[in-house]
Amino acid sequence: MLNEALTALAAAGGAGVVQAASTDAWDTLRQQIARLIGRGDSERERVELERLDRTASILDSAAASEVELLRVRQEASWQARFEALLESLDSREQEAAAASLRVVLKQIDGIGSQAHQSWNGNIDMRADASGNGKVYQVGQGNLHISES
Repeated sequence: MLNEALTALAAAGGAGVVQAASTDAWDTLRQQIARLIGRGDSERERVELERLDRTASILDSAAASEVELLRVRQEASWQARFEALLESLDSREQEAAAASLRVVLKQIDGIGSQAHQSWNGNIDMRADASGNGKVYQVGQGNLHISES
C-alpha cells in the first residue's frame, strides 16, 4: 500500500496525463511517461504509448456532453497505472520513479504558462448578467473595452 504522498503523486500524474493530452508538448510528454512506466522494457513502453494514444484519442473525439466524464475516467485510469507502478517497486526504485514523475509533472505544469498554447476539444462558455450588468468573454486573443 502506498503512503499518502505517493498516492497524491499518482493522482497528480493521472490528472497530468489528461491535461497534457491536448497540448503541443504531448509527443514529448507521452514518451517520458511511457519510459517511466515501461521501466526500460521496450515492449512495455510500446504498450504504454498505445494506451496514452488511446487516452488522447478518447478525449479529442469526445462529444461536448461527455468530455468531463471521460476526463475523470481517464484521470482515474492513469492514477491507477501510476499507483500500480509505484507499488511494484522497492523503496529505492519507488523514490527514483516518484522523482521522475515529479519532473514530468513540472513540465506539464509549465505548459499553461507558455506563450503559445494549443487546445483540442470543446469549450463551453456561459455568463449571465442582470440589471445594468455587462458580461465580456474572450475565447482566444485579447479583449479591449472602452466606454463610449
